Amino acid sequence: MSTDQDLHTDGLPTDGLLTHPYAVYERLRDTAPVHRITGPDGSPAWLVTRYDDVREALANPRLSLDKRHALPGGYKGFALPPALDANLLNMDPPDHTRVRRLVGRAFTTRRVEQLRAPIRQTADRLLDALGAHGGTDLIAAYAAPLPITVICDLLGVPDGHRRDFRAWTDVLVAPDPARPQAAKEAIVAMLGFFTQLIADKRKEPADDLLSDLIAVRDESGSTGNDRAGSGGSGSDRAGSDRAGNDRLTEDELMSLAFLILFAGYENTVQLIGTAVLALLQHPDQLAALRADPTRLPAAVEEFVRYDGPALLAIRRFPREDVAIGDVTVPAGETVLLSLAAANRDPRRFPDADRFDLGRDAGGHLALGHGIHYCLGAPLARLETEIALAALLERLPDLGLDGDPDDLRWRPSLRARGLLALPVTY
Repeated sequence: MSTDQDLHTDGLPTDGLLTHPYAVYERLRDTAPVHRITGPDGSPAWLVTRYDDVREALANPRLSLDKRHALPGGYKGFALPPALDANLLNMDPPDHTRVRRLVGRAFTTRRVEQLRAPIRQTADRLLDALGAHGGTDLIAAYAAPLPITVICDLLGVPDGHRRDFRAWTDVLVAPDPARPQAAKEAIVAMLGFFTQLIADKRKEPADDLLSDLIAVRDESGSTGNDRAGSGGSGSDRAGSDRAGNDRLTEDELMSLAFLILFAGYENTVQLIGTAVLALLQHPDQLAALRADPTRLPAAVEEFVRYDGPALLAIRRFPREDVAIGDVTVPAGETVLLSLAAANRDPRRFPDADRFDLGRDAGGHLALGHGIHYCLGAPLARLETEIALAALLERLPDLGLDGDPDDLRWRPSLRARGLLALPVTY
């Protein structure tokens, strides 16, 4: 869990980090672009805020995602059991290269484009359920069910389990401080869910991504007993067993399914929500987009630059002492790269705090950079484009219901998303 008080800096104010993060990041970017902080769990980390520094660090191979390179006592992020933790967010090459190659075939621009019609059908069905006029929470009624439907269809999750998965994900993204055990319970439930899902797919394969990944693993001759078990990644995990083969360990298979579902849902629901909010708060931009919907694909780039779903990239650990800006970060310490601060850096984007759909937002870092660039970026872009196109066409009088200052945001240092978006139509 993260709240306004969870990020502590050396004397710089961070009030309002949850509701107004960009003002806080502006102070940090201008005063101390590479700053020593205390993370949500009380452990130290380095926060990087300027565009050039963040972009370079994202692609720096000396900054590892593998937690085995972390010093004891440093901030490592959210802890998962080994069967869910052996995913791309904890991997360096060559494991990262191997696993990404296996799943990357499902997220090419060409294959994702084939999902356009089914996504639009889902969007229309959700809007049909709203009725002709009234009010609703657009997150609960539209922005959340759309991506969970799309990603579950892609992976092959049965309809009956989708509500449970959405609830588990919401608990992990924004834990309830009144229920400290809820996150652990959600993880246990997810582990059981994926274990059973993979077993079911092995018995009865279907035309879906998870069945394809299981086939790649099982047809390579594995017995299913070569579990990673280390909780992180590393080239020594079952390396001799899979040498020369495109294959997955059992933990990697389950972790990959978890990551695709979790990230495919969480990031897209947050992006759709903040994109709609930005348009409703900027009626001139909304009117321009209504007048020329062909601008939507380019507009998505400004949506993710202006208020993207990830405030921070996944934490990194220097393999050796690394210079970032004017600071040398010692080996093994935790580095947090602020995508939000970088995308509002006026050195890269003039008048960066202005929402402008006519801007060339190319080069933004909202979806990462380098070999860890977001695997699902084509799908997130397409879902956001279609979700907004359907809203513009079918809800011409869409408006915000209430004061924007009363909106509630996820209590997260990492994720930027609305808990609810009340609208009238």
